[in-house]
Amino acid sequence: MKYKKTLLPTLITFALLSWSTSYADHHGNDADHDHSAHEGHDHAAHVKAKPEEDHSDHDHASHEGHDHGEHDHAEAKAGPNGGRIITSVEPHLEFFVTDTRLIQITFLNEDGKAIAPKDQALSLIGGDRQNPVRLRLTKKGNVLVSDKALPEGNNLPIVLSIKADAKSKTIREKFNLNLSDCPTCEYKEYACICEHGEESHEGHDH
Repeated sequence: MKYKKTLLPTLITFALLSWSTSYADHHGNDADHDHSAHEGHDHAAHVKAKPEEDHSDHDHASHEGHDHGEHDHAEAKAGPNGGRIITSVEPHLEFFVTDTRLIQITFLNEDGKAIAPKDQALSLIGGDRQNPVRLRLTKKGNVLVSDKALPEGNNLPIVLSIKADAKSKTIREKFNLNLSDCPTCEYKEYACICEHGEESHEGHDH
């Protein structure tokens, strides 16, 4: 009886010690696995590598060459008679003011050369907004010419109405017609092709 009483507590103690050691070993291995393997994988690979790769390869290499190269600065050109080229319609046209202040419209091909008009219909309103002048443009040879002259003044608001043919929608081109000489090129301000500042180009679209 005395031997059994002594043996039982000893076996219980041994069992508890074995279970504690096994539990500690198991969770110690889990801890080593979670913090060493996953920390290296999650933070190094996924957080740092991806943004640096995208930013350096895509943003600067491709976009800098594209945005600031060919498309930003198109060279301005005057028409064959020294007038203003209007590109909102096809074919493009040249708006030119003659020495007698008549409006002359010349249609242009893709090379900027004069071509004969077809079924286009154009009209113009200009001058003082309180008392505007209305001009009709009719075919004269290979150009369209206004039926009367513009009113006096070197800076006139203009609304040019353009129809490619009788069925087409009317396109309106609005601008200030500045008839002063450009100080730095051979054209009038309304057809100027140089860049000498916004103050000198008042009312001129560039």
